[in-house]
Amino acid sequence: MTQIAEVIVDVPTMQTNTPYSYEIPNALVDQLQPGMRVVVPFGNGGRKVQGFVWQIKGDVQPDPSVTLKAIETVMDPAPVVNSELMQLSAWLAKTTYAFTITCLQTMLPNALKAKYQKWVSPADQLPADIKTSLFGDQKELLWDDSLSTETVKQLLSLNRQHLVNVRYEVNSKSQVKKVTMIKPAMGSEKLAGVRTKLRKTAVKQVQLIDYLMAHREAISQTELERKINVSSSLLKTGETNGWLKRKAVEVYRDPFQTAVVKTQPLQLNPDQTKAVNAICAATDHKKPETFLLEGVTGSGKTEVYLQAIANALSQGKQALMLVPEISLTPQIVGRVRGRFGQKVAVLHSGLSGGERFDEWRRIQRGEAQVVVGARSAVFAPLTHLGVIVVDEEHESSYKQEDNPRYHARDVALWRARYHHCPVVLGSATPSLESRARAEKNVYTRLLLPYRVNHQQLPKVTIVDMTEELRHHKESNFSSVLLQALKDRLQRGEQSLLMLNRRGFSSFVMCRDCGFVLQCPNCDISLTLHMDTKSMKCHYCGHEEPIPHVCPSCHGRHIRYYGTGTQKVQQELAELLPEARVIRMDVDTTRRKGAHERLLKQFGNHQADILLGTQMIAKGLDFPDVTLVGVLNADTALGLPDFRASERTFQLLTQVSGRAGRAEKAGQVFIQTYNPDHYAIQLAKTQNYEQFFGREMQLRHRGNYPPYYFAVKVTASDADERKAAEAMVKIVRQLKTALSPQAIILGPTPGAIARVNKRYYYQLVIKYKREPQLDPALFEILGQAQKQSRGGLQIAIDRNPMSFM
Repeated sequence: MTQIAEVIVDVPTMQTNTPYSYEIPNALVDQLQPGMRVVVPFGNGGRKVQGFVWQIKGDVQPDPSVTLKAIETVMDPAPVVNSELMQLSAWLAKTTYAFTITCLQTMLPNALKAKYQKWVSPADQLPADIKTSLFGDQKELLWDDSLSTETVKQLLSLNRQHLVNVRYEVNSKSQVKKVTMIKPAMGSEKLAGVRTKLRKTAVKQVQLIDYLMAHREAISQTELERKINVSSSLLKTGETNGWLKRKAVEVYRDPFQTAVVKTQPLQLNPDQTKAVNAICAATDHKKPETFLLEGVTGSGKTEVYLQAIANALSQGKQALMLVPEISLTPQIVGRVRGRFGQKVAVLHSGLSGGERFDEWRRIQRGEAQVVVGARSAVFAPLTHLGVIVVDEEHESSYKQEDNPRYHARDVALWRARYHHCPVVLGSATPSLESRARAEKNVYTRLLLPYRVNHQQLPKVTIVDMTEELRHHKESNFSSVLLQALKDRLQRGEQSLLMLNRRGFSSFVMCRDCGFVLQCPNCDISLTLHMDTKSMKCHYCGHEEPIPHVCPSCHGRHIRYYGTGTQKVQQELAELLPEARVIRMDVDTTRRKGAHERLLKQFGNHQADILLGTQMIAKGLDFPDVTLVGVLNADTALGLPDFRASERTFQLLTQVSGRAGRAEKAGQVFIQTYNPDHYAIQLAKTQNYEQFFGREMQLRHRGNYPPYYFAVKVTASDADERKAAEAMVKIVRQLKTALSPQAIILGPTPGAIARVNKRYYYQLVIKYKREPQLDPALFEILGQAQKQSRGGLQIAIDRNPMSFM
């Protein structure tokens, strides 16, 4: 009889999307577990690849006609993916048209994808004879291919019994951090005896002995050196003489930049109480209910989240809270940490590799009960979830743009069903899909219609910029907004200005011949950036100097058109030279911790005006912000996208809500060239329900989501003809597989037809129920893989955020 392991190999192709069978060597029998990573031979050449143990079949009668290859070695002493996440990866692969191996890799921190070494050291409880036979005089063993399978088997067994410790040394910045700790090696009486024998001139040694006699607990070497002003050489002498022990101890890197003030639960108003009670009841009864918490800006949604999380923790359960872009919302993280302290772990792309690795291990070891994070934190290895919160659930940043193209909200709902716990989807402006599900009672709708401080919503003024241009010279600021900014400066209050376009100008054009400088790799014009004195492509990153002579006609009449945050900052310096301005966009927040530093400066009144892109529209709560100005509300309205009006309404409502959140009344100015557009008019009063009704009528008329599901298929190639031909062939295949009720739009070139030297063609399928759609799409993927050889690429996006 033989034990067999089913292994998902790290070869992302359609052919390897199901597990391969490998024989388990005798030495590893009863030691392997699903979720462990192994090294296996793959293919005729015998190359070694990584894989995940998917399933173990015990005592199988071998088929004499089939020769199974054996597993080479085990990469980890314990599973890196638990049973839940393995089931989730299978579901994710099926629903996002991705490979299972890609989904598994997505769930792990980068440190576990990098090349790294594992070192094994004996725990204090390890019997001396086993320690000697395994380690000899070595402090630790390197876990690599040189270890015999018998040794690996023994180490796996000891690790399960917690008799050995494993540390990872990553060949990147994601190394385990260690600190040298010191504690007395002798009792106080023996140390007193040592002290009497010291020379009178050995002042520092006496000082060290006195400290060791008075303090029996361990202390870090750095802290001890600072505390009693001793050198590391003296401590080494103390160790040699047997006075003290020095031991390197693993510590976690702290990803939090600032100290947090402990907070207490706030008094809830009746609407908040009703919401908290409903969510807590679902947690108590292990009911996977989905709540849509719809509350105006400033209505206290975060306090509802915190009290629902506290209830889950009181039952020994864990909580997961997703926010759209955590590096942009340190205030939310601060509030969660203020309530739950060291129980909180944070996961987002703004952390260093080492910090992210440490936080992931804290969660995996059960040392963190609350996880706050951006999109990928939805895969945090929590095992006893009691509640999941998705804040600002409408945000498009929850959708992953690369494989696997998952939506974090969908993954959260899957995990809630697995753990039998509620999900809270919170927003002042829910996505139409979520609000429609609440209308059908698929989700339970909870309302917070009033601000917690009883303040009115800020007064919103819509400024028609076409009228402004008739009476004043061209400027980014209308006369009323400029006057309002001056008033705030005089009163010592703060202002937020939003322009959803970074850079200095949108494009550069020659006034003699009309030439516009294009990106050589993409079908889009380059954007002027004055801080780096360069032209940049926001799609592929291409950069080149600003032209002073037209490359086409050699004329010198080069002019900058459009506007960006840099240009607005320059204009503010001219119009309001006394104003202190902080600019917050992708260019000023590239460095680690930049978001938090800029927001802290603004919170400390080191600036009067915060100017930024849409990243300042959500999550910010500054009591002295009484003015919000939207410099151009039309940036998204002109896009050929069925969600353009929805995104505009959401963004305007969110940014308007930043004003007047404390005692002082707020005021908002929205500058636009489309003052009568319904999205702008309804954002003025934050009338979400009326917007929902109007927009749903338009969606119904056009057969758009949420009335229809949608799938976008994209073909790309360096050769435009091949991409176009592939898409025409795909349309033919789909028409034979789908019913006449399915609507196929395309094929058409992509909205930007060429990006990074590749040409894009696409089609969109709109449907209500098509049982043959998934098999047809998987067949198309398989065919494309056999033909591609690195050229043609097919991408499939279920329920895309945009058809562009």
